Amino acid sequence: MISRENPPRLELVNRDGSPLAPVQQLSGSNTLAQLYGRPLVPNRGTSLNLDWVEGVRVNTSAVERRALTLVTRRTVKKEWQIAWLLRAITTMDLTTLSGDDTAERVKRLAAKARQPVRQELLNRLGVGELGIQVGAVCVYHLFVPTAVAALRSSGIPVAAVSTGFPAGLSPLEERIAEIKRSVEAGAEEIDVVITRAHVLGAEWQRLYDEIVAFKDAAGPAHLKVILGTGDLVTLRNVAKASLVAMMAGADFIKTSTGKETVNATLPVGLVMVRAIREYAEETGMAVGFKPAGGIRTAKQSVEWLTLMKEELGNSWLQPQLFRIGASSMLADIERQLEFHLTGRYSAEHRHPLA
Repeated sequence: MISRENPPRLELVNRDGSPLAPVQQLSGSNTLAQLYGRPLVPNRGTSLNLDWVEGVRVNTSAVERRALTLVTRRTVKKEWQIAWLLRAITTMDLTTLSGDDTAERVKRLAAKARQPVRQELLNRLGVGELGIQVGAVCVYHLFVPTAVAALRSSGIPVAAVSTGFPAGLSPLEERIAEIKRSVEAGAEEIDVVITRAHVLGAEWQRLYDEIVAFKDAAGPAHLKVILGTGDLVTLRNVAKASLVAMMAGADFIKTSTGKETVNATLPVGLVMVRAIREYAEETGMAVGFKPAGGIRTAKQSVEWLTLMKEELGNSWLQPQLFRIGASSMLADIERQLEFHLTGRYSAEHRHPLA
C-alpha cells in the first residue's frame, strides 16, 4: 500500500549532526508510546534523508480499499460505543477559528472544554468521577491570553494557529515572530501551516528548513504541522510531506486547516498514520496525528479512532498522540449519549457550544 522501492540503509542523525541513539538507549526516559511492544520517545527530529523521501510509493486503490474496510467491517455498539465516544471527547481540540470570534465566545468555549458533557448525563452513565475534558482549546493568536485565563488550573492546554493561518504565505520572519508571540502569551501548542508550494515543487530541503525554523521558534510548545492535504494533489505527496515534517521535528502532523475544499478523509489519514508507523519503526520516536476539517458526527469520531487503533494500536488513542480537530461533533456525541440513556434524540439547543 505504502512502500519504498529499494529502501536505502538509513544513516540518520539528529538535527545537530550527532548520532541518533537507538531506541533501547532511550526507553527509560519520557516514554509516550509503544510499537510492537517496543518503547518509543517523543520526536526530536532527524537529518533530512532524501533517499527515504524520494523512494516513497503509494498504491492509491489499495489505500482506498483499506480505508473502506474501516467503516464496513468494524462497528461498536451499546456500552462499547459509549466508551468510544467518551474517549473521542478527550481527544478533541475544541476549536473556534471564525472571522467573527470574540473574547466572550472564547470564554464560552473554554467553559465547554472544562465540562464538555452535562454532569447529570455523565452521572447517569456511571462515569461522573472520570473528570472528562477535551484535549485542548484551539484559537487564533489574538485570543490566546483570553483562553489561557479561562482555562487556568484546568490542565487543558491552549493551542494557537500560527504562521499566517490558513494560507501560510506571509513572510517567513513574520510567521516565526507570530509563533514566538503565541508561546509568550501562554500557548502550549502551536498549529503551523506549511508552504504547500514546497511540496508541489518537490523542494524538500526548503520544506524541512521551514519546519525546523518553526520548531525552534516554538521552543517548549508542541508543534503540530498542518500539511493542507486537500491542496497536495496526490497521496504520494501527502506521504512525502509527512516524512519531511517528522524529520524536521514535528510533534504532530495534521491533515488540514479546515478551510480547504477537501479536508480530512480516511484515505489521507491512512497514508499519514502509515508514515508515522514507518518513522517510528526506523527511529524509535513517536509522532502524533490530528485529522481536522469536515468531522462533524459521532460516527466519524469512531471511524477515526478505529483507524488509530488498527494501524498504530492503543498507545495512539491518548490525547498526547491523537487529536480530532472539531467542535460541532461534540453536540452530536452528546445527543448520542442521551439517546443511549433515554431512547430519544434531544434537540441540539440542549447542547450549546458557544
